[in-house]
Amino acid sequence: MKQKSTKSRRTQPHKPRYIIGQVDYVHPSYAYIITAPDQADIWVSKKDLGRALHQDQVQVSVTVPQQAGKRPVGRVVKIISRAKTHYVGLVSQRTEGIFVVPISRRMHYDIQVQPADLQGARINDKVIVKLVETSTLCQAPTGQVIRVLGPAGEHAVEMHAIMAEFELPAHFPAPVVAEAATIPQAIPAREIKRRKDFRPKTTFTIDPTDAKDFDDALSLEILPNGHYEVGIHIADVSYYVPEGSPIDQEAFARGTSVYLVDRTLPMLPERLSNELCSLRPHQDRLAFSAVFELDTQGTVHSEWFGETVIHSDKRFTYEEAQQVLHEQTGEHYAALQALDRLAKQLRAGRFQQGAIHFETTEVRFQLDACGKPLAILPKDIHDTNRLIEEFMLLANQRVALHVSRLRAGKHRPTFVYRTHDTPDLDKWSDFALWVEQFGYSLSRHLKRLPDSLNRLTANVAGKPIAHIIQSLAIRMMAKALYTTEANPHFGLAFTHYTHFTSPIRRYPDLMVHRLLKQYLTGTWALDARTTQAYTSKCQHASERERIAAEAERASIKYKQVEFMATQFTGAILQGTISGLMGWGMYVALPDTLCEGMVRLADMQDDYYLLDKKLFKLTGQRTKKVYRLGDVIKVQVKACDIHTRTIDLWLAA
Repeated sequence: MKQKSTKSRRTQPHKPRYIIGQVDYVHPSYAYIITAPDQADIWVSKKDLGRALHQDQVQVSVTVPQQAGKRPVGRVVKIISRAKTHYVGLVSQRTEGIFVVPISRRMHYDIQVQPADLQGARINDKVIVKLVETSTLCQAPTGQVIRVLGPAGEHAVEMHAIMAEFELPAHFPAPVVAEAATIPQAIPAREIKRRKDFRPKTTFTIDPTDAKDFDDALSLEILPNGHYEVGIHIADVSYYVPEGSPIDQEAFARGTSVYLVDRTLPMLPERLSNELCSLRPHQDRLAFSAVFELDTQGTVHSEWFGETVIHSDKRFTYEEAQQVLHEQTGEHYAALQALDRLAKQLRAGRFQQGAIHFETTEVRFQLDACGKPLAILPKDIHDTNRLIEEFMLLANQRVALHVSRLRAGKHRPTFVYRTHDTPDLDKWSDFALWVEQFGYSLSRHLKRLPDSLNRLTANVAGKPIAHIIQSLAIRMMAKALYTTEANPHFGLAFTHYTHFTSPIRRYPDLMVHRLLKQYLTGTWALDARTTQAYTSKCQHASERERIAAEAERASIKYKQVEFMATQFTGAILQGTISGLMGWGMYVALPDTLCEGMVRLADMQDDYYLLDKKLFKLTGQRTKKVYRLGDVIKVQVKACDIHTRTIDLWLAA
């Protein structure tokens, strides 16, 4: 009897496996295709991407299945949708034609533009170019210039290029401006009557010198029992901005105000942010307040949340309030002194509970009339900065705690929380191993981690490595997010936390105000559809926050590069290795508060390999080692305003 042949079964071609995913174009030579959360990312080489770009939705064929310790390998077979069709770039002339070189580091192709599609742009102009899809995936991307920003290097041009790069609106739509103009200046008497009146109480604001909107104020009263009544009064934006109105829709789309080096792109029209909702001195203003009875140790004995009307007696800058405290005399000295003492008690209590001490250096610029940087300076942090911070943290924490305790039957109402997950302990262990190379110790246990990190921060204070440790520790942490899940905030050591204190500039705070007002009147938001809607809003807010932070960093980096180009090209400086990559090492330059890169391609003495676990580069022949935190001398090689990069040589 003849046996059945298995030949046909064995020779059947392998059926390709197609998966839908999103492109994460992390490197010019390859990308990952991100699919389901429980599935491994698919590695795709540049030649197999088929001109798919960062964040495009694509169909990918898996050519090599996942193996132990390795990701699956694939090939893009179809671009389903483009995530982005407009790019900001520099017009460049080459032998093969005219190209726009994009600013975005995730756009790894230059875009060819025909002379007829330049719209008058010249070589070295910054422009916005729109992709023109081609019939085949193999052709170079082509585009059409839709807006000429102007000559590269000019201050206004570069700032508008950053705004266009991150798709930040320069103006409010006409319907939004029109709606804001119709809002009455006067507060109706009936509205004042139904609110708790705080106008007789001593109240003031403390803000940066250049602040135009004042969204928080403090009031203080000494109670008969010796305790303090502290009112934290927040601008009642929700009174002026009905949900679903044109102003509200635009505020949601923006998500947050954006603070570039030379300008603010507000979430709300100036009619609201700088006028009606700003808690200006000597004017009645509507507020949503968190009021606490505190003893001298900062313990909360009672709390109240509700709508109020206030009257600020004084507008302090941080420096003015600090001077009053320092000189122990001046306007509202007694109130400032009491609040300062309470804030220090609250701060000490937070650290005892496991809060982590993060205090990174922020920079500010001195600009001339044309926007050119004359100096880069660290932002000063005073006790009055910390005073305001502690009372804002108190309000945010107690509002979140209050809502988390509410129940309607078995259900917890929908709310917007600000959460911060625990760090990845494997990464933290590598960080601790690196710290030990400098003679310090860092706990690898989650419960002891905050106290251990705070001790380390105190031990390295004032040393060159301090900034590197703080920066690296922050990178090891999870990102804080907006969510409807009532999870803890690890960095602050709070079981519940939200954002309640800045509705002028953050949309999540406006959502918090609206929900809290409902719950204070016994109106509940409980159904799954409502929760899902707020979950989506939280995801959008987190994304807008990320974009705003990237835009702000881009504007700072641009000014740093411009400053270095005009004053330090060729200079030899001392720096600290602040980051290590497979292509080079970042070097922080404390004298200029900038950061540049020494590229491995420029290190001709040896071939260096990166050890990610030990944060070091090692020469294969000489065994010379460069570690994160090492102090080295460098020479400024070149500064490129277009890419916002500073290239350095190693100096002898």
